[in-house]
Amino acid sequence: MSPRRASVSRLPASHATRPIVPDGAFERGLAAHLRDTMPAKAVLELWGRFVDGTAEFDVLMRRAILRALAVNVGDGVHVGPGVGILHAETFDIGDGVFIGAQAYLQGRVGGTCRLGKRVWIGPQAYLDARDLVIEDAVGIGPGVRILGSAHTGLPIEAPVIETELDVEPVRIERGADVGVNAVVLPGVTIGAGSIVGAGAVVTRDVPPLAVVAGVPARILRYRRQPRPRRATVARS
Repeated sequence: MSPRRASVSRLPASHATRPIVPDGAFERGLAAHLRDTMPAKAVLELWGRFVDGTAEFDVLMRRAILRALAVNVGDGVHVGPGVGILHAETFDIGDGVFIGAQAYLQGRVGGTCRLGKRVWIGPQAYLDARDLVIEDAVGIGPGVRILGSAHTGLPIEAPVIETELDVEPVRIERGADVGVNAVVLPGVTIGAGSIVGAGAVVTRDVPPLAVVAGVPARILRYRRQPRPRRATVARS
């Protein structure tokens, strides 16, 4: 006799449905003051003072400091403790974005990082954000690694880490979900509404609504609306 499957508790989504509360005038004014009166280096030093705090004031200060540095930061953005962001001046962050504790987002001079509305980035994720666009309502699981560059390895007589970097764009389209500890390689586009399984290594584009898993990731199936059940007529 096969063992019984553990019961499943189905809970409503929280992050994706939580109201986005506009940030207060004080917070926006503070960000503007920091941007207008302090050099970027000094603003970054302030980040170090508040980066690990867990109080609401620490969260507010992280958001204000990020807003002072970035191209744009929308309302209701949550930046968890221990988050690291490199070259924040290249970041455009939409409303309601969640960045979990100890995540690291690595931009570059002249690069592009755009996070759409209600993007959720799990704790300890690493995003190579040098040419990265994540569209609205995307989930990035804890420990995910999104890579946007690789060393050429040429010339072969040079140590690999001394060779040039090829930076390739990574695009994650609206409503997709990338599972825990998955790895997304440079140049990949993950299609709208697709699902990347936990621990997968994505080496090529994922079509919209595909479900992929494995190393390297392969298509298992496509998401489809369930067919309506036919009405049955009871017979006496």
